[in-house]
Amino acid sequence: MSTRHGTHGTHHGTPATGDRPPCLDPLARLRAPGDPDRDVYLTGTVFLDIILTGLDSAPVRGTESWARGMGSSPGGVANMATALARLGLRTSLAAAFGDDHYGDYCWDALEQGEGIDLSLSRTVPGWHSPVTVSMAYEGERTMVSHGHEAPPPGPRGR
Repeated sequence: MSTRHGTHGTHHGTPATGDRPPCLDPLARLRAPGDPDRDVYLTGTVFLDIILTGLDSAPVRGTESWARGMGSSPGGVANMATALARLGLRTSLAAAFGDDHYGDYCWDALEQGEGIDLSLSRTVPGWHSPVTVSMAYEGERTMVSHGHEAPPPGPRGR
């Protein structure tokens, strides 16, 4: 595994916030010298979520269905990391990211867009990002996912 390089840079402990205004720190009054620099450490699988909305019904086998809306975002453990960061908690995520466009998108959205510390995360050469397609209709959703388990972590520090 390797750390992200190139347009991602190397993360050095202060979360990036992009163009977001600074968050209210809900734990500021409780912090003491020597406390950890993160409130929450998470680990798990990050998926690229593709969400199709505005379907009139469930897709029927052998036919093509059209959705009236679509969105995408990092999913899986990234949902929890994003929620905690948006609540103002200093959030760190240790996860594997594919070395593909989906992995790049998820990395940037989490680090730059949400200010999540990814210094413990790694890019896995030759591994593609897991993907979930979610179809929303009649107040329900159906999901189809594809992916392979990430290989075990390699030596730290690369």
